[in-house]
Amino acid sequence: MKAKRIVLVGIIALLSAFPALAHHSFAAEFDETKPITVKGVVSKVEWENPHVYFYVDVKDDKGNVANWGVESTSVVELIHRGWSHDSLKVGDRVTVEGFTAKDGSRLVGARLVTLADGRKVFTGSPGDGGPGDPDKDQ
Repeated sequence: MKAKRIVLVGIIALLSAFPALAHHSFAAEFDETKPITVKGVVSKVEWENPHVYFYVDVKDDKGNVANWGVESTSVVELIHRGWSHDSLKVGDRVTVEGFTAKDGSRLVGARLVTLADGRKVFTGSPGDGGPGDPDKDQ
């Protein structure tokens, strides 16, 4: 019986560690010295933790389309800042201000998103100094 408990506790500990393993720091993935602005049409939204991701189709001046991933903060943080599950929909035009991925991929660490209705919503962590940071503007 004691062995079963040990195995059960081990399994629970392992499963609870997965979200922590998947999570990463902003500085590990994004370069805060390389700001970027991406404008385009939302093609997909993943409203889940630990970060909300959405994808934006961006046209260059030649008409070529590139899909950019956008990482924001958690669902709870976005709700606290006035977002809802319906704030961002496929087909919406958005402008995203943030920072480029260190690995050179088409991934943006979002800090400020201008939604289709014109609202500007801070999506970063307070105190990170990024666009729209309420602590920076004080």
